[in-house]
Amino acid sequence: MPERKRKAPTLVDLCVNVAISHVRYLGDVGETDLLILDRILPHCSLDQLMHVEKSTVGRDLSPVTDKLWKRFYELQFGEANANLAIERMSRCKASFRWRDLYEAKLKVIAKQEDEAVARLRQSYKKEDTKKQSKQIRLCTKVPPSGSKRNFYGGSGPGYNLSNVKSNLMKKSKIEFLKSREVKNIAAMKKISVPRNNSASTVTKTGGFPGNNSASSSRHTKSFDRRF
Repeated sequence: MPERKRKAPTLVDLCVNVAISHVRYLGDVGETDLLILDRILPHCSLDQLMHVEKSTVGRDLSPVTDKLWKRFYELQFGEANANLAIERMSRCKASFRWRDLYEAKLKVIAKQEDEAVARLRQSYKKEDTKKQSKQIRLCTKVPPSGSKRNFYGGSGPGYNLSNVKSNLMKKSKIEFLKSREVKNIAAMKKISVPRNNSASTVTKTGGFPGNNSASSSRHTKSFDRRF
């Protein structure tokens, strides 16, 4: 069975294939036939399609590109939002290009994002203010002079920081005297003092026997000499 001969591509087919291969370089399409553009432009990305439409001046490409923008709308925002947009247009009995709907939707989303960021920034600001109000702050108040009450709780012109230090020293000294170690030392001293007193009393009253006998003998001799 003889093989069928392949049909040679037409010049238009060759041009379309070349244009599809280099679609990223497309710009102003001029007066290119819409049927040819309908074969080329579906291979464009969103940015490329936007560039072609903005570059083509004085010509409306929406008969070819409108369905492409609807596809991008569904891919970007979901089929539910696309159906909602169709419902709103039918309710208002109006028709809009899907490119315009796409750009309007981008603006709405950008505005919502900006508002969300502003609310979030405001909440962070309130939280920082609340934290700063709870932080300890250094007091810069100067103690009043004269007979007014002192800033540290004292009164009178002679009250100053030295009095505060002396009061702290007195308090620490009293606490030291009331401690258990000091009480034990005082008790030991009380026990040792009576013993010393008893020993000194015995010494004074008893004296030394030899001295007393000598003095008495001296008195006896002088008495004998007189008589």
